[in-house]
Amino acid sequence: MVYDPTQVKTSQGAAQPDVIRVAPRGFTNMLRPSNWGTATANALLPFRTPAPADAGGLPTILGRIGSLEVRLARTRKEIKQAQRLRFRVFYEEMSALPNATSMLSRRDIDEYDAICDHLLVLDYDVPKKAFRTPRPQVVGTYRLLRQDVADRHWGFYTAGEFDIQPLIDTNPGKRFLELGRSCVLKPYRNKRTVELLWHGIWTYVLHHRIDVMLGCASLEGTNPDQMALQLSFLHHFARAPENWRAHALAGRGVAMDRLPKEAVDPKAALHALPPLVKGYLRLGAFIGEGAVIDHQFGTTDVLVVLPVEAINPRYIDHFGPAANRHAA
Repeated sequence: MVYDPTQVKTSQGAAQPDVIRVAPRGFTNMLRPSNWGTATANALLPFRTPAPADAGGLPTILGRIGSLEVRLARTRKEIKQAQRLRFRVFYEEMSALPNATSMLSRRDIDEYDAICDHLLVLDYDVPKKAFRTPRPQVVGTYRLLRQDVADRHWGFYTAGEFDIQPLIDTNPGKRFLELGRSCVLKPYRNKRTVELLWHGIWTYVLHHRIDVMLGCASLEGTNPDQMALQLSFLHHFARAPENWRAHALAGRGVAMDRLPKEAVDPKAALHALPPLVKGYLRLGAFIGEGAVIDHQFGTTDVLVVLPVEAINPRYIDHFGPAANRHAA
């Protein structure tokens, strides 16, 4: 869900930014048109794409670095480009199993696309073709779902794995934002792209006066015993305080405290964690109670909760209190 913009390594062979990989829910039901509501059908059918959300007063361009630009999707065509990028990363590069609709359309699609904002990083330095106007390429994306929008529809996607309602109820008046479906094209997994994604998110957070970000982060593999060190470290050293804690859904969760605290080597655990999770911890995020095994994506998911008030001040200084570091 979140990368550490100052820690991403770009040298050959170094660790690359991780991606959020969230499995579409209701895999079997999605294959039955009789079970599609209007919004779901519009989002799933290959020839139907949700309209881009109203920017709501946000600047047209949220930031620039060189030939790269970050902004919200403006057209249906741009949302399709983001879905194709997600398909390429999740299903072709990674090991996720697409449903029939995604396989036919070559796009990663689910019903939430219709109600989310789609943050894009575009590269304008594209090869010129004869008699054709060059079009920028979508090279990175994030899907953003505000609480007020989720409440008007069918809730947060994260609620399919974690019981987040008590967390919301414990923090009345707080505005929550769910981050998900994040990925970056492989040649662009570097500091510039990641910085722009987070510059865009920070601008969005400030504009909509968001108080809390949340979402799932994945560890590779479905055997929690093989990641006992990482899970135990997150449980003992990064678990959310009670007022920010949410639990895995009953029947889906597995225990994270697989080793006693004294048996955990923090340095070794941090080294073994995905860059995605390490970036979150550096930002000041907390980890929920219990993990969820996602067999479709071959991952074990943990809940990440990041109150804006808990963000490490150096990151706020890095992007600017008014998100003006990379302003266009």
